[in-house]
Amino acid sequence: MIKRNDDANAKRNTRVYFMLTAVLLVLFVGSFAIGRYAVPLREVIRILLSRVFRIEKTWTDAMESAVINIRLPRIILACLVGACLSAAGTAYQSIFRNPMASPDILGASSGACFGAALSILLGFSKTMIMITSFIASLLTVSLVYYIGSRIRNRDTVSIILSGIMVSSLVNAGTSYVKLVADPTDQLPAITYWLMGSLSGSKTDDLYKAFIPMALGLLTLFLLRWRINLLTVSEEEAMSMGIEPVRLRFAVIVSATFVTASAVAVSGMIGWVGLVIPHVCRKLSGNNCYYLVPSTMLAGASFMLLVDNISRNLLMTEIPIGILTAFIGAPFFIYLLSGKENI
Repeated sequence: MIKRNDDANAKRNTRVYFMLTAVLLVLFVGSFAIGRYAVPLREVIRILLSRVFRIEKTWTDAMESAVINIRLPRIILACLVGACLSAAGTAYQSIFRNPMASPDILGASSGACFGAALSILLGFSKTMIMITSFIASLLTVSLVYYIGSRIRNRDTVSIILSGIMVSSLVNAGTSYVKLVADPTDQLPAITYWLMGSLSGSKTDDLYKAFIPMALGLLTLFLLRWRINLLTVSEEEAMSMGIEPVRLRFAVIVSATFVTASAVAVSGMIGWVGLVIPHVCRKLSGNNCYYLVPSTMLAGASFMLLVDNISRNLLMTEIPIGILTAFIGAPFFIYLLSGKENI
């Protein structure tokens, strides 16, 4: 009976993977043809294939520049950011056994925001803003984990409470930076960054963020079956031969890496890590072996869709963080209403 149920789950999730992959591919290719400068879908496909095969040129240099230099890095970054935030949200919700946990539960996003705000105040370059934001995020989570480990109980509740406390302090620091920033130049830049956006993404940004994102996502993918063991008590996990403290630390480090990388390259984008895991649980169930890949695919598609809306809905680009809040907040209310089993 157990084997039959496992086979049924595997077949169902195979169909789910196929569906999510198909949706992502359609959005990925279609996103190149959408924008202020229209590029026919046929030419988009030919331009992309020309990077691999020898194809007769039927497109203009402007089309090629728009597709390769402007839209390609932004589209890939949107997919990576969505996959990172969704996978991190799934990991945190599982290891903390909290359905309302999100990627910023340990202060990763708050630390990144403080680092970026401070960098803008000091007049750093865009590259240094990304680096400082990433480092500040890692330091914040490290402080949270250190404080949580010093508490006598050393359980997940202690870590969460430490995250709330440190996040409050870091947010206060961000508020102070905004207070002393130049209101004509620095303050608008800080405010816009905190709203979250992929505007102006370049190939260099993709290169800088890809390695930590890929390492974190790969680790979460490889540990996905072990994450299930963190949803039970520590005594049960140890009886199965698992060191829950070490495993939790590895998952937290991986989730922090992908969160810090995503926020450093895109700014503050909320709700994705909360909404997508719950949606995917309706498709794949609670087993992280199937849930983690589903959330990566669904998160990438969701972020790509939102980014397309943000850059095409109005004449001026809408920050992604605003759109995700418009979608996430009603969903959060729906969860609290009790109609969804969380």
